Amino acid sequence: MSIKKQFIKTKPVCKVTFSVVAKEANLASVVGDFNNWNPSEGELSKLKNGTFKGAFELPKDTSYEFKYVIDGAFINEPESDSFKWNDYAGTENGVLTV
Repeated sequence: MSIKKQFIKTKPVCKVTFSVVAKEANLASVVGDFNNWNPSEGELSKLKNGTFKGAFELPKDTSYEFKYVIDGAFINEPESDSFKWNDYAGTENGVLTV
């Protein structure tokens, strides 16, 4: 799993690329504050090597709670910038700061 951030000088956004290895999975998404926790808005593409990957432009100078959804299971990104307890979910969410 990994997160790559690329700040765009001409826009107030950061291009964030999420990737997660899930060779046996059929579907993977990234969900969070930036897409209203909607898996269809955060769908990742499966590559031939079994990695799911997707890039999203997110407004910078903001922090977002997020998780991966892999075949319906919610998974945290171990390389998150930090973690935050979420009472609604009853668990920690990863935090992405851009």
